[in-house]
Amino acid sequence: MAEAAGERVATVRRVLQLYCSPAEGIPRVVCGDRPACPDCPLAQECAFHQRAPRIRELPEDERPRERLIAGGERALSDAELLAIILRTGTTEETAVGLGQKLLARFGNFRAIASRSVRELSAVKGIGPAKAAQVKAAAEIGRRLAERAALEPGRPIADSQAVCDFTRPRLRDQKKETFLVLLLDARNRLVRDVEVSVGSLTASLAHPREVFHEAVRDSAAAIVCVHNHPTGDPTPSPRDIEITAKLHAASQVLGITLLDHVIVGETTHYSFADEGQLPRARRHDG
Repeated sequence: MAEAAGERVATVRRVLQLYCSPAEGIPRVVCGDRPACPDCPLAQECAFHQRAPRIRELPEDERPRERLIAGGERALSDAELLAIILRTGTTEETAVGLGQKLLARFGNFRAIASRSVRELSAVKGIGPAKAAQVKAAAEIGRRLAERAALEPGRPIADSQAVCDFTRPRLRDQKKETFLVLLLDARNRLVRDVEVSVGSLTASLAHPREVFHEAVRDSAAAIVCVHNHPTGDPTPSPRDIEITAKLHAASQVLGITLLDHVIVGETTHYSFADEGQLPRARRHDG
C-alpha cells in the first residue's frame, strides 16, 4: 500500500512539475530529452511547451539549414532534412518537430513520398502547402533516380535496365500503371509514355493506345512495362493474352515489340527473357 501511495505521489509531483516548470531559460524538460508535445494532454499548460524555442531562436550551429551549409546534407537527420523542405513550423511546433511527426506517422521517406497531399495534410501542422512542398521534393528525387538509370539516347541493354528505369515510378503505385518506352532503330530511348492507370484490361492496353505515340514519333521499337501493386511480377493469364495481342499488332505495324516487363517490389518478369516473345535483334550504338 505504501509503495502504491508513493507511486501516486510521484505521479502528482511529475504533473505539477509540468504545470509549474519555470519558463525562463527553458530548462531541461521534465518528460525527457525528446518530449512528445503534440500528443501530450498537458501541452497547453506546460511552460516548456509554451516557451519552446523556434528554429530561428536556436544557436546557428543547431539550425538545420545552417548545419547543412556548414557540414553538408549528410550531417542532417531525416527530420532536419524534412524541416528544410517544410521551411517553417507552426505556433506550437518547429519545422523539425513537424518532420518528426511525419516520420513517426509514416515511418520513412519512401512511405512519406507515396502518400497523397490529402494524407499528408491530415497530419496536424501539415497543411496543403507544406504537403505540396514534400510531394514536390519527393518527385524531384524520383525523377533523378529514374533519369540516372536511363537517360534518353542511351540504348536499352536488357530487361534489368528497363526495370531500373521504371521502378522508381512504378514501385509505390497502388494501381496498375502501363508505360510504353519508345525506342529508335538502335534501341535508344526516345521517350516514355504513360498509357493507362488502373486494372490492366484489353481496353486499357489496346494496341491502338499502345502504338499511337510510337507511330506518331516514328519509333522503330517499343518496350511495354507495367507494375503489379501486389509486388509479385508473375504474369496473369490476362497479361499473357494482352502481350500476344500487342505482339501481333507490332508485326502488322512494323514496330518491334522488344519486350513486355512486369515490375514487382524487388524483382521483375520479362516476356522476352522467358522466351514468350521472339528474340528481336538488338543494335549496339
